[in-house]
Amino acid sequence: MRAPYGLEIIESCLSCPHREDRLFCNLPPAAVQKLAAITSAATYPRGATLFVEGQSPRGVFVLCSGRVKLSTSSADGRSLILRISESGEVLGLPATVTGKPYELTADVIEPTQANFVSREDFLLFLREHGEAALRVAQQLGETYHSAIAEMRTIALSHSAAEKLARFLLDLSASHDEGKGEERLTLTLTHEEIAQMIGASRETVTRLFGDFKKKQLLRVKGSSLIITNRAGLEGVLSS
Repeated sequence: MRAPYGLEIIESCLSCPHREDRLFCNLPPAAVQKLAAITSAATYPRGATLFVEGQSPRGVFVLCSGRVKLSTSSADGRSLILRISESGEVLGLPATVTGKPYELTADVIEPTQANFVSREDFLLFLREHGEAALRVAQQLGETYHSAIAEMRTIALSHSAAEKLARFLLDLSASHDEGKGEERLTLTLTHEEIAQMIGASRETVTRLFGDFKKKQLLRVKGSSLIITNRAGLEGVLSS
């Protein structure tokens, strides 16, 4: 079904074409049927907010398509983006399971389908379906490892140039573009990248200019092309 924002809506977990590829969706038929019964489909435009840091947990959002940035803020208004969630993830899991406030803010960065399951229905679903509870534990583990990797990038990198190079290489690896020139779609602004690597927007803009001068990459609109992967990797050890 075609809906606003140009999305192809997945009406039900039972008819999802990506079930076999996704950790949480690939469940036994009885569990998928129950999940479909308690899930409400919803679409969101870029800039929408699914939940806010400190808000009482209403439930989880199953990210069917699109991407969502998860961030935290300090008292003085500075923001740090922890990661960008991809299709197939379940957002708001820690808060929904523990009953504590959402620990992050979830903002949509491109047209997205994120289906909602209330906390009460979700917890009952986990009690009735052990396989689903195991999948939730697996995703919580993956989220933990991802957070550790992000902290390592920020805390152990010696310079902003190293942080940006590592960010771009990790982004390239996640897209699995293969060898040679690697073309990525960069939907994040310089400000958002700065919030991910713990730098200022001005520093990120300057570093992109430096990398282009060194012919490590090219930028064409929203496309970023890594032209010299070895050179970019060399920034990590410089």
